[in-house]
Amino acid sequence: MAKGLDVGTMNIVCSEMEGDNVVFVQQRNAFLELDYSDLTKMMLDNANVQYVMRGDKIYILGDDALKFATVFKKSVRRPMKSGILSPEEKEAVPIIKLILEKVLGSPSSNGEVVCISSPANTIDSDIEPTYHRKTLEALVKKMGYTPFTIDEGLAVIYSELADNSFTGIGISFGAGLTNVTVAYFAAPIVSFSIARGGDWIDENAAKATGVPKEQVCAIKESKFELKYEVELGSVEGALAIYYDYLLTYVIENLRRKLAEVSPPQVEFPVVLAGGTAKPRGFKEAFEEKISRVGLPVE
Repeated sequence: MAKGLDVGTMNIVCSEMEGDNVVFVQQRNAFLELDYSDLTKMMLDNANVQYVMRGDKIYILGDDALKFATVFKKSVRRPMKSGILSPEEKEAVPIIKLILEKVLGSPSSNGEVVCISSPANTIDSDIEPTYHRKTLEALVKKMGYTPFTIDEGLAVIYSELADNSFTGIGISFGAGLTNVTVAYFAAPIVSFSIARGGDWIDENAAKATGVPKEQVCAIKESKFELKYEVELGSVEGALAIYYDYLLTYVIENLRRKLAEVSPPQVEFPVVLAGGTAKPRGFKEAFEEKISRVGLPVE
């Protein structure tokens, strides 16, 4: 057996087969650092919160970090930024290791394979994913697994386009990056990432409206939907503007990269994935945008 592992800027997700079903385990890729006290520890124990102790610090992990951030009036920290391990976060590697232990658990057999999705090289920034990729491989290997890395866009194609001989376009709209792969019979002919995603939308919508980024993100994840009529000056209106901007940017870069190769004259189904693609109306907005911009493939 094997497991799939997606280490995203916002969430870490593990998948594996149980019988005929795919089972997912998910944790928010975030943590909250607190000074140790007996009272704090007792409160967390009583609330059955996931945490670890390192020295004189308590680290609340995953979804619990967000729940208790308001209780302790502190901001959560994130081990990743722009799709890779954050160079600005000194606790990035040990925290990622702890969350991986939570979602992966122990291998069921010696050297069980874990297939890790990894960002492709960016075309619009100096983000370099090699350190991120090799660090995750090393962490997974230390846990007793055999790591195998695959580009995130290609993983989307493997997941969804078996009936199309793994020919198509896989686009993963994540929090830190948007990953794009075009494959023909499972062979990538275009693969790249863009340094814009859900965080980029949140940050710009927050700046435009003066609403805290965390609140903008909460609105986006709970009730936001892409539609043509939105209230001017609202958070939803700002989100719609930056979603439109992101879609245009992704499709125009995809068109440019396809023009650099000679894709075969076959139909390429498109698969949209990732948390940033979840709002209602996203698929319809993408379809409308791609028909307007056009691509050199069908």
